[in-house]
Amino acid sequence: MTEKSFPAMSGSLVETVEPATPKFWRRRTAGVVTAAALVAGLFGGVAGAVIGGDVATPAAATARTVAAQSTSDISAIADKVLPSVVQVNLPNGVGSGVVLSADGRILTNNHVVSGAQEVSVTFNDGKTAQATVVGTDPSSDLAVLQVSGVSGLTPITFADSDDVHVGDAVVAVGSPSGLQGTVTSGIVSALDRKVTVPGETRRSSVSYQAIQTDASINPGNSGGPLVNSAGQLIGINSAIYSPSSGAGEAGSVGIGFAIPSNQAQKIVDQLS
Repeated sequence: MTEKSFPAMSGSLVETVEPATPKFWRRRTAGVVTAAALVAGLFGGVAGAVIGGDVATPAAATARTVAAQSTSDISAIADKVLPSVVQVNLPNGVGSGVVLSADGRILTNNHVVSGAQEVSVTFNDGKTAQATVVGTDPSSDLAVLQVSGVSGLTPITFADSDDVHVGDAVVAVGSPSGLQGTVTSGIVSALDRKVTVPGETRRSSVSYQAIQTDASINPGNSGGPLVNSAGQLIGINSAIYSPSSGAGEAGSVGIGFAIPSNQAQKIVDQLS
């Protein structure tokens, strides 16, 4: 068995595989970065291929009961969270973000706004306002925006990401492909996944320990929230692993990654 590290969409993905040589690529589509992997034949006859270098504990052994999370539960979570989620508009596409303060402080991914000359946000009620980038931390792939001329917004509630467990029910909210207010659900698939992706320059990279989820995350979800069953933020959606061949845009295959809320809170405090 050989251990190989490959750049991926916002974190360091490590694959433990037999002779296969997959590649991860970074692509900017609709204003966000997408990770994809050329993995033809990667899993054929190979058991235990993992991301992050550590074999995940089988879900059946640790997953909590999520069948009890009914459609009405998800609806209640969505009702609570949607007012705190924005679409981040850029000249070449969209991303997502979460409201930090009533007066328009917004958290998103650095890769969403990196290099952008014009930024605006669209709120859940459809209103749009101009925004400025007030702070970025490329090393953690996070950025803070300030929207002008707004008040009375609904800030997201942060949860302690150290209290998250494998199998916990989660909901992701954002604007995949510009479809604002899209809600998807799933579970926490794994914790402390080391994710490493290309940074702003060819020689730089971004690494963090991520929350892995099977909730559907696609280009445009970057910067949006991953929340728990109480509608509290446990992570900022930032990366996906997506097998792809050719030049087509990568999409969700149920392997997404979020920057833990505790890490995000530290960066917000620094940037503020």
